[in-house]
Amino acid sequence: MFAAQSAESAAASQQPEAYRYPRPIWRVIVAGQDVTGEVRPRLQSLTITECRSDQADQLDLVLDDHDGRLELPARGVSVRVLLGWESTGLVDKGTFEVDEVEFSGPPDVITLRARSADMKSALRTRSARSFHGTTIKAIVETIAKAHGLTAVVGTFGNTKVQHIDQTDESDLAFLNRIGKRYDAVATVKDQRLLFLPIEHGKTASGKDMPTVTLSRRDGDRIRFHIADRDSYTGVRASWQDKGKAKRRHVLAGVIGNAKRLRQLYASETDALEAARAEWARIRRGMATFEMDLAYGRPDLSPQTKIRLPSIKAPLNEYTWLNVKLVHQLDGNGLTTKLEAETAEAADARAEDEAQPGGDLPAVDIEDAD
Repeated sequence: MFAAQSAESAAASQQPEAYRYPRPIWRVIVAGQDVTGEVRPRLQSLTITECRSDQADQLDLVLDDHDGRLELPARGVSVRVLLGWESTGLVDKGTFEVDEVEFSGPPDVITLRARSADMKSALRTRSARSFHGTTIKAIVETIAKAHGLTAVVGTFGNTKVQHIDQTDESDLAFLNRIGKRYDAVATVKDQRLLFLPIEHGKTASGKDMPTVTLSRRDGDRIRFHIADRDSYTGVRASWQDKGKAKRRHVLAGVIGNAKRLRQLYASETDALEAARAEWARIRRGMATFEMDLAYGRPDLSPQTKIRLPSIKAPLNEYTWLNVKLVHQLDGNGLTTKLEAETAEAADARAEDEAQPGGDLPAVDIEDAD
């Protein structure tokens, strides 16, 4: 069907607008050369998987090699992919580097697996160092500069860090360990090192992502799951009060069946941030949502917020946050599968902190021992 695009496009242009079927469009650029024309008659499937956090975006390209004329590409070759629809145009899904090549048959096919070129191997190289008397923003900027990237940091960038060690872990793992304390995530997009709150969807330039509205007719399969909201009532974290030589605790949420963090924090502020971040993660994960979009949405990306106003309660009561997206182009067209969790924890946290005696108080409790 791809090889006959020109003839099909000509025929479609003669049909009334109301009877036209949506047509996916795409481009594949290898090592700077547009090879869409060569790939089109051989394409079996093109799949892009996008995830949150430090996981690299992945491209899987399956090509027909029935005549044996395809050469196995070298690893490290760059592949840029653009996906979209005739009616809305192309969306640049980024540049990938081939790191796996597979040949199988019969029927003979070649599968290329590539990962986001932004996730440089150096970012995943283990190292050790320490930071003293600094801020989150300064730490992120130091790491970004070392890799030739531009740092984009959230509103907590000026948060002070008394001391933290990077111990035999990659820069990305180190940043995501810090992010876990502040409910943030580190990733690389478009030559930018992003360190942003999970609940605040941002583009690679640091701008707010628009909230997308979806309806039942946009998908052909929906799955909603909600967990027991009473399983945890909050999160408890401990810190060492050196002045009084006592261990104290803070609580995010309410006393009851509170999850207890094992780490002992250096200050009340550090403990409270960690407790709040973990409580936000728990609340987000209480409800999850999956949807298969028959009409693919390559414009969606992780951290995009979604509303479902026309779908039954309680799905329409939440704002959802994309966690994972799989865009697939094959003989059936262009589709998107999305996985999301609730973004309500962020809104609830803002309300709680604004009201004395709210759901996230700082509770100071002395240990009896």
